[in-house]
Amino acid sequence: MTDAEKRVPLVFFRTDTDSEPVREWLLDLPKADRRIAGAGLKELEFGWPIGMPLCRALGGGLFELRVSLRSRRIARVIVCIYDEELFALHAFIKKTQKTPEGDLKLARSRKRQLEKMK
Repeated sequence: MTDAEKRVPLVFFRTDTDSEPVREWLLDLPKADRRIAGAGLKELEFGWPIGMPLCRALGGGLFELRVSLRSRRIARVIVCIYDEELFALHAFIKKTQKTPEGDLKLARSRKRQLEKMK
């Protein structure tokens, strides 16, 4: 099986106003951090399914990409698999031990929107 056959295409969630919050978040990162986060997303895209330490299941079909940035910050990108594609739903800099409920709620909401659109 070639990499192209194994690939689960990465798609950035698009809001009703055509913004792509995760792509915009990535572009706001310093260049070195953006490369690290991008490499993690690429690893998910070409190696799915992947477990710890790179990716952790959050329940309800959500998964958390875990990335340590050069700026000594911890980043998380919440993704889901839908219609044979990997959707990047939400991204944030993690500041607490546990994934904040507000971030999970937003990712769940975007997943529901995605399921209604397709």
